[in-house]
Amino acid sequence: MARLLRPLIRGTTYTRLLHLWVPMLFVSVWMFIDMSKPWVPAVLLLPLGLIPAVRLGEGVQAQLLLTPGERGAPDAAITVAPSATWRDRLRTVVWLEIRMALGVVAMGVSVWLPVLAVDLTRVSFGHVPDDNPLLPISEPHWAYALLAPLALIALYAVVVGLGELITVIARRLLGPSAAERVAALEERTERLLERTRIARELHDSIGHALTVAVVQAGAARAAGDPEFTDRALGAIEDTGRAALEDLERVLGVLRESERPASRRPTLAEADRLLESARTSGAKVDAEVTGALETVPGPVSREGYRILQESLTNVLRHAGSVPVRVRIAVEDQALSLEVRNPLTAAISGPGRGSGLRGIRERAALLGGRARTGPDDGDWQVHAELPLR
Repeated sequence: MARLLRPLIRGTTYTRLLHLWVPMLFVSVWMFIDMSKPWVPAVLLLPLGLIPAVRLGEGVQAQLLLTPGERGAPDAAITVAPSATWRDRLRTVVWLEIRMALGVVAMGVSVWLPVLAVDLTRVSFGHVPDDNPLLPISEPHWAYALLAPLALIALYAVVVGLGELITVIARRLLGPSAAERVAALEERTERLLERTRIARELHDSIGHALTVAVVQAGAARAAGDPEFTDRALGAIEDTGRAALEDLERVLGVLRESERPASRRPTLAEADRLLESARTSGAKVDAEVTGALETVPGPVSREGYRILQESLTNVLRHAGSVPVRVRIAVEDQALSLEVRNPLTAAISGPGRGSGLRGIRERAALLGGRARTGPDDGDWQVHAELPLR
């Protein structure tokens, strides 16, 4: 019983009824002009619905009155956008006609069912109304009082039912078109890709900084050389500062979605990574061929992160070992290779989120990356297309 009466205390019930009443204002004005042609308002809706902005206005009304705060956010099933195609315009025309037709029904029951309940009560007390076409009664009787609540129950059922019906129709006719659904899906995919990219950024940057700090601190403590300790602390400071800058940039993007991201490091700054690896004890042999400044921004930035993650894995899993880095800028692709002696600490090819991240970065640019043992070494080899 409580569930059946719940719509009585829901504001949505009354806002939906108001939504059905709104078109009747226009109908009422026209009835004062020419009552003999009640069909004219319905005809005028035909060209009105073809105006693109009308769909926008109807969508705003539907969200405010039909689904006000039901999910704590605007109803995504109702579009708030102008008509972009003729199909959208025709759907808007159909929506306007249906809304007016249901509005006529809502207005009729809202007026006549309460009047019927009052007249049934009056008939039970001996007064027979002569102006109610719904009550053709000539003789009063007390039993008519028992029928009065039925009129109110019918009013309640019709109002709630019409509210639910108009909401379902709104989601069908004012809902996003196929093109709008594709656009929304693409936007959602872009957001997910951006979140994935930010997660990789944090993993690569912070992971590299922590690895360098741990390796440098352990080496300084084991060396017992004040000069080496000073160099290690300097390397830790530089790496930590760079990681803090990356962290601040990423947090800024997360805090303010409209704020553009600060400049991300590129392969032109690869010397910083190589020097950090050297000060951590790795014997880095680097060879760069071609002009890194000519590499397109997205490719250069992803190449920097691949190199960073590769060196981080060397320091984390192999320690102070010889590392060979080859970076080649060719006509069609950027080639990046990092090799180090295979140690027992590396468990096998393709394991770890860092290696997955390397392959994902390359794949997003249309390239490829191989990671795993190769001729006694551990190898990371990435090919990134320049166009």
